[in-house]
Amino acid sequence: MCSIFGVCKAQSDKEALWQALQKTKSRGPDAARLMNTNNGFLGFNRLSIMGLTDEGMQPFACADKKTIRQEAGKEIVDMPEGSQILLVCNGEVYGFRPLKEELIAKGYEFISDSDCEILPAMYSEYGTDMFAKLDAEYALILYDVAKDSYIAARDPIGIRPLYYGFTEDGAYVFASEPKNLMGLTDKITPFPPGHYFKDGEFICYRDMSKVEKVSEDDHEKVYEKIHDLLMDGVRKRLDSDTPVGFLLSGGLDSSLVCGIAAKLLDKPLQTWAIGMDIDAIDLKYAREVADYIHSDHHEVIITADDVVNAVETVIEALGTYDITTVRASIGMYLVCKAIHEQSDTRVILTGEISDEIFGYKYTDFAPSAEAFQKEAEKRIHEIHMYDVLRADRCISVNSLEARVPFGDLDFVEYCMSIDPEKKLNTYGKGKYLLRKSFEKDALIPDNILWREKAAFSDAVGHSLRDDLAWCAEKRYTDEEFAEGVKKYDHARPFTKESLMYRDIFEKYYPGQSQMVADFWMPNKEWEGCNVNDPSARVLANYGDSGV
Repeated sequence: MCSIFGVCKAQSDKEALWQALQKTKSRGPDAARLMNTNNGFLGFNRLSIMGLTDEGMQPFACADKKTIRQEAGKEIVDMPEGSQILLVCNGEVYGFRPLKEELIAKGYEFISDSDCEILPAMYSEYGTDMFAKLDAEYALILYDVAKDSYIAARDPIGIRPLYYGFTEDGAYVFASEPKNLMGLTDKITPFPPGHYFKDGEFICYRDMSKVEKVSEDDHEKVYEKIHDLLMDGVRKRLDSDTPVGFLLSGGLDSSLVCGIAAKLLDKPLQTWAIGMDIDAIDLKYAREVADYIHSDHHEVIITADDVVNAVETVIEALGTYDITTVRASIGMYLVCKAIHEQSDTRVILTGEISDEIFGYKYTDFAPSAEAFQKEAEKRIHEIHMYDVLRADRCISVNSLEARVPFGDLDFVEYCMSIDPEKKLNTYGKGKYLLRKSFEKDALIPDNILWREKAAFSDAVGHSLRDDLAWCAEKRYTDEEFAEGVKKYDHARPFTKESLMYRDIFEKYYPGQSQMVADFWMPNKEWEGCNVNDPSARVLANYGDSGV
């Protein structure tokens, strides 16, 4: 994972901008550079994943179909003489090699093996039409020198983070994380996924939450396409010049990712699981999967003290106060911390986004197929503020890169188009279509394939939530809680735990609560879902999820 930074107007205080870039050094600890564009600045913190040489360092500067070589090691630089296009990108461009060959055939010359080096050439050829052509997880900022025009863009799901705001003198500023922009702007806003920015306007080039045409495929065809598209989604994400690891919770989604990867690779996977020391639910299931696929498996065991001590660090890293996100991030942050400290792994594959497509425990209560689809559209539209944000921050703050196979664009587009009548849980088992699609392969144990879902924070250990609630109860009296919630109008806290998270959030991101739409909760308009805790444990259909 890398971080990018851009100021779209001439600035004099280089040192202040350099310090802003340094706030996300953990995203890119290998090298950093801030480039003066003569009408602004572009900054980059590098985590070397593809194209590991100095020539893969950004910002890329290009002219006359060539990437300009720059002197290695310099941190604050002027743009190279004659530059026509400057670019910084935090991303992975899948299938970039055929694109690169096409560009070479058109006369373009490249100096590194970096996948992102092709992007200036793509812009030269296609302009802003390039964004709809990319199969990528990315956020980028590009400066067209001749047109004196800044362009920014983000992938259609928002896998890679990007935020923006305005300086006092009216300049747009962009950055990978809110912490880069604190002190530079009064209001920080998430850059909308599937959009590009040009000349002060945000233009949507692809909306993954909308379905142009409902698929008429029968069940057998649906199973085949889900299977093949997810296989391709994992295959693409195994391409790395540095070691790859896998988060394995023992649930359906992460287990499938690991099972597919084990089939595709000719060497044992490095898998990682985490659990509480007293009541971890998922560790035994993760171990069963690891034994089945013959991975080199690692377990991280945490205590109540570990959970409580991580809360403030996690909220500072996340930039959110959302209850679900914070709870689930504790385990994810701590396991990624262990990966960073105990291995040479740089890339992590995860199982996020499956729930948004195929359903949660609470979507079993959807009153109709139309309501199910509408909820899925809402979740895909907002996922960049919740589970995707969680995966990005927990992984990147530990100097790792996240890759999300369930976020593959072709996969999401097809799955969103499946007739929602088929996605409703009329089978007595959630995510039936996904499970059935991989039944014949036996990539993971059958009991794991058909295991009930447990939310990640619960699966790490039921005591994790209880420890957090105890911490909040200890922090506030009833009177302090009643007064404390009155401080907030937007996304007002409604439990002591949510007030604790919000107060910590405001310590690091004062007045920026609008960066998150609201609390990630079940749809309270549905019968059975009007609850005041996001955990599936409070739902009537929780059943065997906690076993």
